[in-house]
Amino acid sequence: MCGDRSGNFGMMTAIMLPVLLGAAGMAIQMGDLLLSKQQLQEAADSAALATATALGNGTIQTSQAEAFARNFVAGQMANYLQDGVDIKNATAVNVQTSTSGNSASYQVTVTPSYDLTVNPLMQAVGFSTQHLSASSTTVNGPSQTPGSNSQGSVSMFLALDKSGSMGEDTTTVNEDDPTETFTYACNPYVNKKGKLVYDTCTGTRANHYTKIEALKMAAGNLFGQLNSADPNAEYVRTGAVSYDIVQYSPSSLNWGTAGVSSYVNALQANGGTNSSGAMSTAYLSLTAKNAAGNDAEDAAHRAKTGQVPKKYIVFMTDGDNNNDSSGGRSYDTLTKATCDTAKSKGIEIYTIAFMAPPGGQALLQYCASDAAHYFQAEQMADLLAAFKAIGAKASAQMTRLTN
Repeated sequence: MCGDRSGNFGMMTAIMLPVLLGAAGMAIQMGDLLLSKQQLQEAADSAALATATALGNGTIQTSQAEAFARNFVAGQMANYLQDGVDIKNATAVNVQTSTSGNSASYQVTVTPSYDLTVNPLMQAVGFSTQHLSASSTTVNGPSQTPGSNSQGSVSMFLALDKSGSMGEDTTTVNEDDPTETFTYACNPYVNKKGKLVYDTCTGTRANHYTKIEALKMAAGNLFGQLNSADPNAEYVRTGAVSYDIVQYSPSSLNWGTAGVSSYVNALQANGGTNSSGAMSTAYLSLTAKNAAGNDAEDAAHRAKTGQVPKKYIVFMTDGDNNNDSSGGRSYDTLTKATCDTAKSKGIEIYTIAFMAPPGGQALLQYCASDAAHYFQAEQMADLLAAFKAIGAKASAQMTRLTN
């Protein structure tokens, strides 16, 4: 019997089976653990961002922040949790408030955790649960030490094309007034003097938004994003300048968006296209010196929040610059030079080419800080989305994940 080896495979299989089951269970479980960990981290990030934003907007008070964050995590994880898991009470929330001048900022840390029941194969080798946890910290408003160079404040200047082509129709029908009446020549006939004449008839047609109307709505999207992040106009300063063949008197940089919103809503389309003066005005407005010889924008923000602002130019056109009086392209050259200088000073430039020809697209691609700062809007919906995205990115200066 000692020399009989029949049945060895069966014995080896019996010995190795628990190991094989455990290995299979571990492989399957590892994928589940990674997915569950990712879901938990996303819930922590979202809850921290939402809570910090709500505190900054005044939607909730600090006494309500813990419950708000816990409920948010529970809502985010509702579709992923196993029966009986109470993640709400297992979520730790820490809120720290700091003040700078008359402004308050909030740092919110959300740390959810729960025990994930492992699969039967893992249970067969002695495991029952796996503990998962995640943590996310978000800052709303400038939470750094006053006087530091960290940025939570924003200064933004818009350079907007109001040339004649901005009065042209887009392909988007006006939702509030979808049809319009128009007159046209009809019913031709020969009058008593032998001349061919026409009656005047009236018809109806689709009423499309014009480009300038689309611009006003798109700018409203941007301002709405900034207002949501800074409802008390403590961190954001905005200004704007419009141009056609010449630039027009700008709306100077000021707190909030009320002044620049009124300025944009009053724009009317006419004239040619020359962006050089407007871009120079945008740059000089963001870098002007005060009476003491210091950067005026930095000083304004320091006095109110103790912070140095992040500076942006938003440059939009629907056309190509006209040739100058000598038939040259000096308007493009001057615009590019201003863009180069602004970028060298750390100013971020967002550009939007709205149904623009190749020449206009090329100029805006050159001026954008990088490819992610350039938007090519071929229809009104693209323009609305571009301005909203720029507003969201600028607002992230005030509400951001720190780890």
